[in-house]
Amino acid sequence: MKRILIICFIAFVMASCHHCAHLQSPDGTISLDFRLDEQGTPIYHVTKDGQLILDWSKLGIVSQEYDLTHEFTITHTTTNTVNTSWETVWGEERTISDQHNELIIALKHQSGLKMKIAFRMYNDGLAFRYIFPKQSPKLLTITDEITEYRFVSDHQAWSIPWLTEYYEALWDKAPLSQKDTMCSPITLELTNGGYAFVHEAALYDYPAQNLYMQDGALKLYLTPWLNQHAQVTSVKAYESLPFSTPWRMLILADDLQELTASRIMLNLNEPCKIKDTSWIKPMKFIGIWWGMHIKTMTWEMGPLHGATTENMEKYLHFAKEHNIEGVLAEGWNKGWEDWRHFSFTESYPDWDMPYLSRLADSLGVEIIGHNETGGNAADYETVLEEAYTYHAEHGINAIKTGYVAPIIRTLDGLQWNKGQSGVRHYRKVIETAAKYQIAIDNHEPVMPTGLQRTYPNLMTQEGVRGQEWNAWSRDGGSPCEHVTVLPYTRILAGPVDYTPGVFHFENPVIPTTRVHSTLMNQLGLFVCFYSPLQMVCDLPEHYMEHPDAFRFVEEVPCDWERSLLMDGKIGDYCIYARQERGGDTWYIGGITDEEARTAELTLDMLDEGVEYTMTLWCDAENADWLTRPYAYDIKEYSVKKGDKVTVWMAAGGGLAAQVRKTN
Repeated sequence: MKRILIICFIAFVMASCHHCAHLQSPDGTISLDFRLDEQGTPIYHVTKDGQLILDWSKLGIVSQEYDLTHEFTITHTTTNTVNTSWETVWGEERTISDQHNELIIALKHQSGLKMKIAFRMYNDGLAFRYIFPKQSPKLLTITDEITEYRFVSDHQAWSIPWLTEYYEALWDKAPLSQKDTMCSPITLELTNGGYAFVHEAALYDYPAQNLYMQDGALKLYLTPWLNQHAQVTSVKAYESLPFSTPWRMLILADDLQELTASRIMLNLNEPCKIKDTSWIKPMKFIGIWWGMHIKTMTWEMGPLHGATTENMEKYLHFAKEHNIEGVLAEGWNKGWEDWRHFSFTESYPDWDMPYLSRLADSLGVEIIGHNETGGNAADYETVLEEAYTYHAEHGINAIKTGYVAPIIRTLDGLQWNKGQSGVRHYRKVIETAAKYQIAIDNHEPVMPTGLQRTYPNLMTQEGVRGQEWNAWSRDGGSPCEHVTVLPYTRILAGPVDYTPGVFHFENPVIPTTRVHSTLMNQLGLFVCFYSPLQMVCDLPEHYMEHPDAFRFVEEVPCDWERSLLMDGKIGDYCIYARQERGGDTWYIGGITDEEARTAELTLDMLDEGVEYTMTLWCDAENADWLTRPYAYDIKEYSVKKGDKVTVWMAAGGGLAAQVRKTN
């Protein structure tokens, strides 16, 4: 790896006056101009391939102490160029390149306060953040952030509303001008045929951003603090100087392949802070979980209690027999009967943790712990050390956390989970877990922003309308389109614990609610939806109804050497190919919406001059998500680089393939 650092005038930056500066992407396709307007307000605009993307847009911060939106002067600028690469602990690819140009503009406010704005320009987008050096005063109370994206066209936006509980909503598309306040991220279909992705990176100690349209500009609305009565206040963040805001990030892509391949967000986060990462292991896991959603089991003690020693024994042996590395058990601990005070070290009488820990160890299967807080983050935070000591002593190296409450109770009182107090809590959990060599699967989270680079024990998060909605949602379950939107929206923000793999679609809870997919669609999700902790969500007995289809689930990994979007369209279909990490075998997954379609798999990613065997799981000719979801075929082909394989996907259908070198 090579890093070149230049602090001087260089070819890609020109700061020819005291009030303006210029920055280009390494390949010269994206350009940014910065200046101060007549009022001393920082403004910038962006072009791509000579076409204006963002017209002059304002930047600034408002605090109780200062109005930092105007009356600035530029004191100096510095520039850097970076061309390096780094290796992931786990991920969609092993190696990520980081090539960008950076411009840091030092500003002085008329009050004397110093502020910097750092811009980074990549070949596929840009990012910027506000930096406050150490100085007097020592504290700022942030009440607003005046960050704008003044797009020159009324682009189509895929988004969910900002106050959606746990981000569990169906994404919809409409022109930006017709959108209400949106949760970050949003994905834009540009009028020129390209795409944009607006999000943030490196959210460490600041409220999560939301986005809204006003006066022709897309603006930030920071998640506010609440007072003791859970009423909105004007305060967004309390900050001690020095501090930096999260990066404001805009990906600009010509096509969906470029959009899904962007790694700007990860590059904007700090390098890994965990010295020894050997204990962080991607894995598939099954769990005592789906039974609770279809009401054949309960979380709390009773005649249908799911997390019993007897049930866990069965799940552990099933996992061992079917190449599944872990087993989750929800409802093993006291507290589910009233949801007031959960214990994270005391089990129900019908759960023998020491025995199950020994059994799991003898089988070589991991137990995935579960810590539901009921939204009481404050209580959880006070017992983290005790809880994680207990789990580590029983060989539990991964925990699924939960915060089921519209407003969580933090050490600062009732707060939104994505406000500054919630963000601080989640980071505290991740850092504490790392001390005990425990990985985290965070449910009801704050939206991911790439923190997994810095703390790779943060392996996956929910933050999505997941599979469980297909068991009990009164609207009938998520439509077929839902899963074909997520790879281009929510999943671009980070790994997702969607919990794929339902094999039995009849629903005893609400007969009118069901999974809107064929069995092959469920297989395709294991490749299209990225998660290094990938749940195999259905009951063991349901998998044995279709053992030849389950073979794909047994063999598909969840850690990758390379990943590429083969084809797709937001809201219509998605086809991904991924190469197993450290191996030669490729896996392909495809999913479609309510429309049947033919997919052409072009195998350009294979090695030249090598023969491969493709095993293909696909919808049968008469398959349909509603009437014949279990109709599928398994085919085998001899293939090589450049071959094209045509596959039909049924309505709500999909495909899965394993492409391995022929011996």
